[in-house]
Amino acid sequence: MLSNDSLAAGQSTAAQSTDEQLMLAYQAGDIKAFESLYSKHKGPLYRYFVRQLHDNQLAEDLYQEVWGKVIKAAAHYQVTAKFTTWLYKIAHNLIIDHVRAVKPLDHTQGLADEQTMENFIASADIEPDSQLQQQQQAKLLQGCIALLPSVQKEAFLLNVELGLTASAISEIGQVTLEATKSRIRYAYQSIKTCVANKLLEG
Repeated sequence: MLSNDSLAAGQSTAAQSTDEQLMLAYQAGDIKAFESLYSKHKGPLYRYFVRQLHDNQLAEDLYQEVWGKVIKAAAHYQVTAKFTTWLYKIAHNLIIDHVRAVKPLDHTQGLADEQTMENFIASADIEPDSQLQQQQQAKLLQGCIALLPSVQKEAFLLNVELGLTASAISEIGQVTLEATKSRIRYAYQSIKTCVANKLLEG
């Protein structure tokens, strides 16, 4: 039987493993490695679907389908990119496959994380009125995000919410790096302008 020290050491090693190492461990039959991956990514991945689709049931269906595809692909998995990039590429393709013919992607709940929104407003040099409450700020930003074209919205959410690089986002969306940088840049500019205009109107 393993001692408490051995168990702690094992847990520490698992915690220090990269996503890619965990996926390879799962490929080799380590179910705990998959559980670690699932636990780490389940929240952000589900929110990605909800914010893109504005449909909780469809988001749940596609979310479950992503993990099903991850399980099926495990036997052939190779480290050719970061696990996060690989995971969200699957998610992106599912959205395209399942939603394009059903509804546009230009519906979103926006960013639900108030701290994330505050960080974006600060980084964009937007100074909302001191009387504006957090809830009003969130609603304002959500409204501006909702106005973005779908490709800009996805690039923005992946960049701001998940902290993915333009390179990773370009791989997920299967477009050039320059196109991705443009989408992110235009999204930021559009949101800054939109927020500034709405603050002036208010």
